[in-house]
Order: sequence, then C-alpha cells, then structure tokens
Amino acid sequence: MALMTPEQFEESLKSLHPRVFMNGKQVQNVLENRNTRTVVEANKASYEWATDPRYSDIMTCRSSLTGEVVNRYTHVSASTDDLVKKAEAGTFTAEMLGTCIYRCVGYDAFHALAATCWEMDRDLGTKYHPRFIEYLKMVQSRDLAVAGALTEPRGKRNQRTIDWPDPFLSLKIVDKNKDGIFVRGAKINISGAFASHEMVVLPQAAHFEGEEDYAVAFAVPTDTKGITYVCQYTPYSAERDAAQDLSELGNPRFGQRETSLVIFDNVFVPRDRVFHCGEYKYSVKFVTRFAKTHRMTCGGTCKVGFMNQIIGAAKLIQEYKGLEKATHINDELMEMVVLRETGRACGLAAANKGAEEPAGSGVYLPDELMGNVAKLNICNAFWRVMALAGDIGGGLIVTMPSLKELNNPEIKDYVKEFYSFGSTEPTENIMKVHKLLQNWTAGQHGVATWHGAGPVMAQKIMLQRVLNYDHEKDLVRQTLNLTR
Repeated sequence: MALMTPEQFEESLKSLHPRVFMNGKQVQNVLENRNTRTVVEANKASYEWATDPRYSDIMTCRSSLTGEVVNRYTHVSASTDDLVKKAEAGTFTAEMLGTCIYRCVGYDAFHALAATCWEMDRDLGTKYHPRFIEYLKMVQSRDLAVAGALTEPRGKRNQRTIDWPDPFLSLKIVDKNKDGIFVRGAKINISGAFASHEMVVLPQAAHFEGEEDYAVAFAVPTDTKGITYVCQYTPYSAERDAAQDLSELGNPRFGQRETSLVIFDNVFVPRDRVFHCGEYKYSVKFVTRFAKTHRMTCGGTCKVGFMNQIIGAAKLIQEYKGLEKATHINDELMEMVVLRETGRACGLAAANKGAEEPAGSGVYLPDELMGNVAKLNICNAFWRVMALAGDIGGGLIVTMPSLKELNNPEIKDYVKEFYSFGSTEPTENIMKVHKLLQNWTAGQHGVATWHGAGPVMAQKIMLQRVLNYDHEKDLVRQTLNLTR
C-alpha cells in the first residue's frame, strides 16, 4: 500500500494513543477533541488530495526507493524539479487549508537527515544512511504522516549547553545499550505531532566537544512510552470548544495552527531508528540543512497560499460594499498581490537554484541565499498584507456580533439588514468572510510567520555567512579599469 485513503488514515490513528494535555485536562481522544481534531482534518486532507486525480501531480511522485507512487510529503528531493514541486505543494496545501500542513516539518527534516547521514557515513564510516533509507522506505510504503521536532526550551544563551543548571533544557541522551538509546528533555512549539504517526527529531543547534550526549537525531512513533504533549490553548481554542456550530468559526474545518510542548521522559529509541548519536561536529549540519529547506517552505511557499486566502477575502468584502472603483482599495489589493508574488518568486528562485548537497549524496536542497531572502522578505510582507486586509475589511473584522444572532428571533432581522451593506449576498456569507479575516489579522499566524523557521535575526546571520561581494567589486573594477 503506497497511498492511503483519507478514511484509512483516520482509521490508522485509532490504533495510536498519544498522551496529550490541553487546558489543564488530558485529551482522551485526539480524533474527538474539537481542537486536536483540526490537525487530524488537515493531515487527512493531504491524503484526500493525493488520491484525487486533480491534485495528484502536486501531491504525489514516484519513489526511487520503492518504485511506487508515494505522497510527496514522504519524499526527498533528488532534482531541482523536485524542489519546484515541493514549493508548489507548499502553496497549494496552505491555500487549501488556510492553516498549516502539519507534515511539512517532517518533510523538510527528511532532507537534512538524508544529506547529513550520507555525509557522516562518508566521513566517519558510520552506517546511518542505509538505516535512514530503510526508515524512509517504511514511511513511504505505509504512507505515514511524519511530524518534525527541532526547537528546544534551552537555557541562557550566553552559557554553553553543558553549563546550564538544568541539563535537560536541550534533549539529551541519558543511557545507551546494545538495543538503542534513552533520551530525556523536550521539544517546544512543535506543530501537530499528536495527530501524526511518527515524529523525527533533529538537533536544535550546533554542539561542541563535551556535548556529545546532545548530538542526537532519531525517529519514534508519536505514542511512544514516555512522550507527553502539552498543547497550546488560546482564545480561538476556547471559541472552538464553546461553538454550538463550527460553521460560525473563521476556519470551520481546519482551525488555527495547533502546536505543543513535547516532553521526552526517558524515552527509548531502538538502534535502527537512531540517525545521529554523539558526532557533535555534524549537529550543525542537520540544523543548517533543515533551515535551508524550511525557510524556502515558510518564506516562499506556504505564506503565498495564506496570502491568497487573505486577498480573496479582502476582494469579496470590497465587492460586498460596492467599492470596486475605490482607488485606494484597488491600490491596496495590488500591493498585496505584489507582496505575494515577490514571496512566490523568492521561493521558486530558491528551488530553481537548488543544488545537490553534499555532492554525490543525491539530495537536492534549496539555494541558501534565496531561501533566507524568501523568509526574511515574507516576515514584513505578511504583516503588511494583514494590515492592508484590516484596512479593507474595516472595524467589523473585530467588532461584529456572533453569527448566532442570525438565529436569534428577537434581532435576526436587524442583523441581516444592517450587516448586508445593501448587497444581494446573504448576510451570513458577509459575516463569515469577515470572520475569516479576523482569523488572519487578529489570529496566531502573524507572530508565527515572524518566528517559524527561525526569527529574523537567524536569517540575517545566515545571510552574513553566505554573502560574498567579490563579483560586485570585480564588476566595478572592470567598469573603471582599476588596477592594483
């Protein structure tokens, strides 16, 4: 079985029993809890699209490992064409969901694992790469949803990891035997892992001599003994819990982004699922290769899809209000499109300029310069798009009453009259579009856009490392016929 149906995916989750907490209570069933259910639905949609002929070119590809057609989110790019398809899939899933596709971090982690495991084997004579390939073949053949975990709580940044009073603020190997390793610590801000089959874990940062126990990468089932998920809980979570009708919400099926703290309490990892164990000089390779891949995703693909939703909602509101000829609104919509296309161009440039890394590994990663430019550009661009949408949508985005008032016999006629703007569009539709913009302009994706795939300073640091001005200086010397 290379591709599961959506129904098979949901059925497969019933055999998993992750330990999950939200809002001070244990979540007994992630399939039934209203907030965790949104992650199930988002991952389930990726199975719907993969088995739909209309979207199969975006969502599937043929595996060189198994020879079967597999979900693109289980694939490692082996060409720039693969990277372009990866970029297109990122935009497609974002605009269709209106929130995160929870398989993207695992997808990007596969690239870092494939490249760095190959390099360690070449340099050190380890056997990690065949081990990872066997794992990936299993994921592809069973069509598993895989989440990724990198970020850690961490201690004071001006201290070395081994100098922190609490040694477990970075995930650490605490024991080993012939069968595997035991790890303790946590990963933080992890998206959607509790509704996936597997979780791949990479280092958070570079490690140094004396920090060998922190140099670790592995894969585990999401309900492995000792793993606990402590989920976010926001006003949007409470709203979803309280809603009598989910259609009242800004994104009824897929909700807002759902993340959690993931605790590892002496978790056992079998030897054949360990891909990095003590080779501290290579920890940074996992980090930088993941970042290179994920910044193309966050910067130039998924935010483009989100912008499509925001622009669509703003345009509908313009039409509902009869403002099609309002010059300032048309200018704002055009600015939003320019920002969107700039993000798209940076993402596609990162894909098209990608290259095999390391040479001989067969793994293609996006161009580092353009990937970081894509992410750095989108931070400001996305905030600007949300601000413009807020201007077009007006105060109603944050002041409108509940959609329940449309069923309130005492005032429903007033609500229908005064929120219709004289349009022939049903008032319910007008209010729902405003509610969607509330999700974006007053929701969680603004700050998440700034910090997802690394905060702005991380991109600036990477750009400083890769920038080389020799070409530009030589052009001036040539133009002016400068001699030394």
